[in-house]
Amino acid sequence: MLFDLGGVLVELGGVAEFGALIGVTHNEDIWSRWLNSPWVRSYERGRCTRDEFAVGMVEEHRLQLSPDEFLGRFRDWPKGLMPGAAELVRGLAHHVTASCLSNTNELHWNEQAGHEVVRGLFDRPFLSHELGLVKPDREVFDHVVNTLHCRPEEVLFLDDNLLNIQGALAAGLDAHRVHGVEDSRRLLDHRGLLG
Repeated sequence: MLFDLGGVLVELGGVAEFGALIGVTHNEDIWSRWLNSPWVRSYERGRCTRDEFAVGMVEEHRLQLSPDEFLGRFRDWPKGLMPGAAELVRGLAHHVTASCLSNTNELHWNEQAGHEVVRGLFDRPFLSHELGLVKPDREVFDHVVNTLHCRPEEVLFLDDNLLNIQGALAAGLDAHRVHGVEDSRRLLDHRGLLG
């Protein structure tokens, strides 16, 4: 069982805020700009510091903020686990391995609200800033499958982002787009994966 974090188990407040900063309102367009930003890809691969990331984002998107102001807002984008998220993961059947695959960064992983609880939920977290790989790139899905010593179709992957689902499907994973805990619970219950 492979969960995305933001939008599936963790509440994200930053998508609309980032859209407002760059003047884009449609969620898919915001996500496309975010996922394709060279600075986002660099930071979420662990290849630059948070300060370099902030300067790069302000310049790339011509934001009317200082890098410090951007970083202060960015720090608060994850709002913590959604209600029922921890119980959902802990309620997986005993034979199911709980993992997460998240495009994240050292700031959010180490400083988001409730990060201690989030860390304790997973047998094996796959974090972009530690792996040097990001979704929706094929390499990150291949890495997960190889590390878990299974076939791609044996990995059930839940994510709220269409681009990431398309990448996972192309890599052969059993991938489904979900939004939040209840959507995830319905799918897992239908699959008989809850204990």
